Amino acid sequence: MSRVLIVEDEAHLAEGLRFNLEAEGYSVQLAGDGEEALEQLNRAHDKTDAVVLDVMLPGMDGFAVASALRKAKNYVPILMLTARGRPEDVLAGFAAGADDYLPKPFELPIFLARLQGLLRRSAWLSGTDQRPTATPAGDKLRSVEKPSKEGDVVSFAGITIDFPALELRSTDNTVRLTLMEAKLLRHLIGNVGKTVSRKSILEDVWGLREDTDTRAIDNFIVRLRRYLEKDPSKPQHLLTVRGVGYRFVR
Repeated sequence: MSRVLIVEDEAHLAEGLRFNLEAEGYSVQLAGDGEEALEQLNRAHDKTDAVVLDVMLPGMDGFAVASALRKAKNYVPILMLTARGRPEDVLAGFAAGADDYLPKPFELPIFLARLQGLLRRSAWLSGTDQRPTATPAGDKLRSVEKPSKEGDVVSFAGITIDFPALELRSTDNTVRLTLMEAKLLRHLIGNVGKTVSRKSILEDVWGLREDTDTRAIDNFIVRLRRYLEKDPSKPQHLLTVRGVGYRFVR
């Protein structure tokens, strides 16, 4: 049974989501603000499979909560709820460490599909595919082993990227990647030697419109260069193709 924490200060919305998720067979906990959410997650670090996180919270907002989790090396998948779905909010959420987003108001079937997709994507990366069976709500989920795929582990220049484990390892350091960092890096590596446009990153990695502000992409690249490059100011692997996008070379 997947365990979900809903962080939402609007009680009627939080209770409605809990009712529907429990009807689908999920185990659900609620938190009314960011501080309470962090306390619960710190207490149950390995017992939460996903977090549904509202941006607009009293006190500590959703962006700050996501950042705090990632800084604490907690990589639980985060579905962020944004009030208006503005591209700048979406990109700010990704930069803070969120894995997916959903603008309010939303239809329940869309919410359920996005949450299930996030859980499934996380399971794929970790090597197991967990999905509800056709049994009544509340029954346990079945776990099916997923074989390794070509490209799951990539090595070059003394660096190993283990995508199922969400880890980037070098001789002197191990970095945990968020799902969005891993997706972007995998997209670039999958197009090794080719120029990948910002349009492709927005549409194929993040599912955003091509006219969205692309500065968040640059921020992600800066972060990935800190992980990959001996000298991030003189990159050898993640190269900028001015006016177009980026190219990965081994």
